[in-house]
Amino acid sequence: MRHEINYVDPEGLDLIEDTVQINRTAKVMKGGRRFGFSALVVVGDGRGVVGLGFGKAREVPPSIEKGITDAKKNLQKVNLKGTTVPHSVVARFRSSTVKIMPAAPGTGIIAGAAVRKVLEAAGVKDVLTKALGSKNPMNLAKATLVGLASMKTRREIATRRGVEL
Repeated sequence: MRHEINYVDPEGLDLIEDTVQINRTAKVMKGGRRFGFSALVVVGDGRGVVGLGFGKAREVPPSIEKGITDAKKNLQKVNLKGTTVPHSVVARFRSSTVKIMPAAPGTGIIAGAAVRKVLEAAGVKDVLTKALGSKNPMNLAKATLVGLASMKTRREIATRRGVEL
């Protein structure tokens, strides 16, 4: 299922950066092991704009910087209804599935680490989520972005159907 993604220009936005996961890999060479690091980073303005980036380098700080640069290139606008999401959605990315459900004000973000960081960066304050299938943080974060991108407001659905509210 394809979703329209509304990419946003990062200029003029006050972005919050958060690292979702840092992974260490090792390559065995003649002199010993060479370590590499990859960082999954989420950026957002806390008001409906969020992006996910992935960076790799020999050390942690450069990998995070590359991830932030990548995330700024992939910023997208998501629809919010006050402090929660407009409606429930089930989103998949590879073998990870995320259920995102609206919640009453004051509920908070009920989610695992990867999903929570994406929702916080997007500006969602009250939401219920459930992660199903693979718990891989990268796939869960991407599934959350797919779910947020597929959220439509009542007005958007009405205009698409040609119906008046």
